[in-house]
Amino acid sequence: MTLFKILVLFTALDTAYLQMLHRDLLFIECSDTEREVMYGFDGEEMYHSDFNRQTGVVTAPDFADPVSFPGFYEQSISSIEICKHNLDLAKKVYNNPDEKMAPPQTSIYTKHGVDLGKENTLICHVTGFYPPPVNISWTKNNEVVTEEISFSQYRLKTDGTFNIFSSLKFTPADGDIYSCTVKHKSIQQQPTTKTWGETLPPLVKKIDSILQIPVA
Repeated sequence: MTLFKILVLFTALDTAYLQMLHRDLLFIECSDTEREVMYGFDGEEMYHSDFNRQTGVVTAPDFADPVSFPGFYEQSISSIEICKHNLDLAKKVYNNPDEKMAPPQTSIYTKHGVDLGKENTLICHVTGFYPPPVNISWTKNNEVVTEEISFSQYRLKTDGTFNIFSSLKFTPADGDIYSCTVKHKSIQQQPTTKTWGETLPPLVKKIDSILQIPVA
């Protein structure tokens, strides 16, 4: 009886596995200024080609089994050349049609709960735009920030638009104001700016003031 139950369980798992839908994604982007090749699986980026460093970058989650993509970077170079050729051909065939565009939606938030004086990360999330690229810049108290900034790859959404994250490492202090500004061809005359810090959460200020009360 025990053996029968185990066989039934395995059969059920196998049937469920066969009916499970997985989605592979190979994304290739090329233009006069941009080029990107990315491979994803079930909504997670697994690999992208870094053309500045001339190497492939495995971006699978830390908990995933080790994976490699031998020869993928070399294939990416060929894919970009084919993409450019096809793009030039399509422009001629379709008489260089107007490009469809979607404006970006932007939000700014912290990675962790806010503790004054404790290092944190600000995240600028830009989503729903088409086509890439977007330009993201940071300021602190109206001064341009260029250090401690990182950018994710462009990630394709199911509706055909894209999103991207930019992160800024910082130490929260009362009175400091940070902003991220997003520029995109769909909003050329009206860049989007989101700010953080003009009003820190009241609880944070209250806790900070309590911690600074002198002890007699």
